[in-house]
Amino acid sequence: MRKLCTLLACWIVFTSPVYAKAQCAGKFINPITDICWKCLFPLAIAGKTIANPDKDKSTPREDKSFFCKCGAPVPRIGIPIGFWEPFRLADVTAKPFCMVSLGGTQLNLNMRTPDGTVGVKDGGKRGAKIAFYHAHWYVYPVLYWMNLVVNLACMTQESFDVAYMTELDPLWNDDELTLWLNPEVMLFANPVAQLACAADCAKASVSTPFNSLFWCAGCQGGVYPLTGHLPFHHGGADASTLILEKMIFKLHRELLLFGSMGKKAACGLYPMPWWRKDQYKLQMTYPRIVKNSKMACNPVGRTTFFWGSNKEYPIKGEDFAYLVWRRRFCCVL
Repeated sequence: MRKLCTLLACWIVFTSPVYAKAQCAGKFINPITDICWKCLFPLAIAGKTIANPDKDKSTPREDKSFFCKCGAPVPRIGIPIGFWEPFRLADVTAKPFCMVSLGGTQLNLNMRTPDGTVGVKDGGKRGAKIAFYHAHWYVYPVLYWMNLVVNLACMTQESFDVAYMTELDPLWNDDELTLWLNPEVMLFANPVAQLACAADCAKASVSTPFNSLFWCAGCQGGVYPLTGHLPFHHGGADASTLILEKMIFKLHRELLLFGSMGKKAACGLYPMPWWRKDQYKLQMTYPRIVKNSKMACNPVGRTTFFWGSNKEYPIKGEDFAYLVWRRRFCCVL
């Protein structure tokens, strides 16, 4: 009888689920050592590239105009310039209200929100994984703070802020409810449309992504639906990049992000409900930072094969933070 009880106790211990609160980890970004300042380049003035130290090929072609004009009724003549601007921070985390870019601060808001998950798909192929992550979006105008380029370009005067948290967004966890935000998903939920993402992957990995394939995020796959759900999980770097790309498209669709390049942006930002993928680059800032400047800032859809290895580790390395760069085209008057 005693032996039977011992076996029963062991069975209960080893088969019962263990509930433990996951640890929130992160760090405050150091603008001096953690930002790849070479990502500001290439710098273009009056349609000519004058500085490109790493011979960057992932920057879209600039407008070739030598002059630009802004203002009404009497326009003022200026010179167009183009550069990459670090303007937002973003978290991708499986722990609700874990502020990775705020040093791993765990907010206790006493709100019910779905937990992030990374696990095996029920009833699916053996080993296939699915995932769900939350994302946070921070206003981070570091160029304005440091007075870099501020006298040369039309910089937006902003202050640091937590601008968006998916824990507070009922659409982020509901693929059906989010249809009102992206009803066109029905047109691209088929193998033919997804096959086109392979071409986007190849082009994004060597230069810039195809803007016409807006439903693709290159090597990360399709962006629809615009929620935190992933039908597959091949690693933390790849999954967190796709979640961030979904977030960027979602913010464009909600008119919270704007166009910042091309002739239309010369005199200010303009509404852009369909994202332009080559307008953005992503730089991982946590859990590890890429030191090689040629691989630090990557365009939307570029493969993580070359820069994503050894970026994820257990416990404190399962949440991610990114610095988001955008290409600016401004008319300097």
